[in-house]
Amino acid sequence: MASASPSFSVLTSPAAVASDIDQSDSMPTIRFTNAEALFDAVRQVQGDFLIVQSVPATDFKDLYFRRERPFRIRRYHENQGLLILTIPTDLHEALHLGLSRNFYDKLVQNNQYLDWKPIGSTTFRSRGDFGGDGGEGDTGGGPMPKRLPIASWPTLVIETGDSEPSSALRDDMRWWFSASKHRVKIVLLTKFDHQNQTIIIERWEEELQNRQVATRTRQVNWGISLQPVLQQSIAITRDIATDSYHVTSGDLVLSFQLLFLKSSGRLHGDYIINAAELQAYARAVWRHV
Repeated sequence: MASASPSFSVLTSPAAVASDIDQSDSMPTIRFTNAEALFDAVRQVQGDFLIVQSVPATDFKDLYFRRERPFRIRRYHENQGLLILTIPTDLHEALHLGLSRNFYDKLVQNNQYLDWKPIGSTTFRSRGDFGGDGGEGDTGGGPMPKRLPIASWPTLVIETGDSEPSSALRDDMRWWFSASKHRVKIVLLTKFDHQNQTIIIERWEEELQNRQVATRTRQVNWGISLQPVLQQSIAITRDIATDSYHVTSGDLVLSFQLLFLKSSGRLHGDYIINAAELQAYARAVWRHV
C-alpha cells in the first residue's frame, strides 16, 4: 500500500485509516476533511465516481458554490452527510453527450427544439434551495413552457457510469423519480462495461403497481403506487476483430407523451434512435476509451 497521506482518510473497512485511495474496490470512498483535500483526492481517482462521507451541510453549500471544481455533485444525502461525486472524464462525457445529442437531433428534425428546455447538470433539491437531498444529472431536459420556471424538474434525465457500478446508477434512477415526486418521467442509464466491451442503455419509467409487504403469516397490501419499471435494456457490443458494433434489443424509443406531458396527436410520434444511430454513437464513444 502507498504511504499514508495526511490530507484525507480512505475507508477500507468500518474504521477509517489514513491512506491513498484504494481503487481496487469498484466504489472508492473517502472521509471529508476540507475542500482542498477533497480536490486533491478527486485528482487521484482513475474512474468517474467517488463517495465522500461526513460532509456537513455547510461544507456542501460551499462546494456547491465553488465556480471551478473538478467534479459534479451526483448526489448529496443531507441526513447522512454523504456526497457522491461524478468525475467528468472524456469517456463519461462521451457516453451521455452522444446520447443526448441524438435526441436533440430528433427535436431539430421535428422543429421542436424551441419547445424543449435543456438542463445540463443543474442541481435539484428535494425541498427547494438547500433543503433536503440534492442531485445533478449528467444531462436532460423538459418541455416549455411547463418546465420553464427556475428549479422545475425535468421530464428526462440521463445518468452515465464508467467506473460507477450499475447498482449505484439504479439508486440514482430511483432518487430522481422519488425526489421529484414523480415529475421526472424517463431516466436513461448508460453504463460502459470494459470487460465485455459493451455499452448498456437502460430506459426506466414508472408504472402503477400494488405494493405488498410479506409478514410471517400473510401479505399486507399497501395499495397502488408508482414504481420504477425497466422498459428497455439495449446492449451495444464492439467486435474488436472487425471494429464493428452490434445492437441487441432494437431501437431506443422515447415517449413523446412522457417527454412533453401531452398527447402526441397526429403530428408527433415517439422519438426513435435506431440501431444504425446507436452504432454510430458507440463508435464515437469508443474513441475515448
